[in-house]
Amino acid sequence: MKSIKISIPSLIENIKIIESFIDNARDKYAINEDIYGNIMISVTECVTNAIIHGNKLDIEKTVDLELHLDENHVQFIIKDQGPGFDYEHLEDPTAPENLEKSGGRGIFIMKHLSDEVKFEEKGRKTVLTFYM
Repeated sequence: MKSIKISIPSLIENIKIIESFIDNARDKYAINEDIYGNIMISVTECVTNAIIHGNKLDIEKTVDLELHLDENHVQFIIKDQGPGFDYEHLEDPTAPENLEKSGGRGIFIMKHLSDEVKFEEKGRKTVLTFYM
């Protein structure tokens, strides 16, 4: 299994670094174009959540991203240094009372675009799995 790690300070403009990281992984490991878009959206959404909600845009805190790859799947592990969150009781963004809200769709999107989403360490760690 191949693994790569990167750490970024909690600045929203560092999403560009994450996008480059994913592009480089796609080129280096021939990640299937069919899942590339889903990976890009899910991982950048997750890292954005980690920066904004997890680390509260605190530049002293970092977001760690790990990629694990084998012939069957690619996995992205995103960790922040925040307090975590209650991932068992999330509001449904498709419920009528939530449709007008500007946020709350990120995890919903990740769950639809990833083959598997797991939260660990009280929600500070997210594991996104995509099958090749």
